[in-house]
Amino acid sequence: MLFITEIYYAIVTFMERGGPILPLIALLTFVMWTLIFERFWYFQVEHKALVQRITDKWEGRPERNSWTAHQVREALVSEAAGRISGSLPLIQTMVALAPLLGLMGTVTGMVAVFDAMANQGGDARSMAAGVSMATIPTMAGMVASLSGVFATTVLQRRIDYETELVEDHLTLDH
Repeated sequence: MLFITEIYYAIVTFMERGGPILPLIALLTFVMWTLIFERFWYFQVEHKALVQRITDKWEGRPERNSWTAHQVREALVSEAAGRISGSLPLIQTMVALAPLLGLMGTVTGMVAVFDAMANQGGDARSMAAGVSMATIPTMAGMVASLSGVFATTVLQRRIDYETELVEDHLTLDH
């Protein structure tokens, strides 16, 4: 139990040293990874049912060679691509937003440094808290963004592969 208390204290201290932007970065990272895990869960649990439903709709058509049939096929592929992509655009936005929030933390930390210099004449101890508040959010934003870049790359490859697979399932030559 003491170990958990120490971890909690370390996290609270880290969040306080990072300034007011660090909780926003933590929240952004939590939401981003929740959405990333949701996409992985989708591929493990729901995706096969979507492919089966789309394929059944296509195979249930009496003809597949007319212009209308091609438009229906395009609509089915588009529907599947939208479901397969899911929240990826939102995840990519969060990946791009994380380092920007880190930079905002840098600016607020530097404002604290300049404020300490103006009020206390450049005392190193008073400036150290502001420098810490400037570097911690930058680091946190970059770590969140880099972890998200890796995950979105893996997801994008999977999404592209699964979308092509759906297109291949909807054959025109029956």
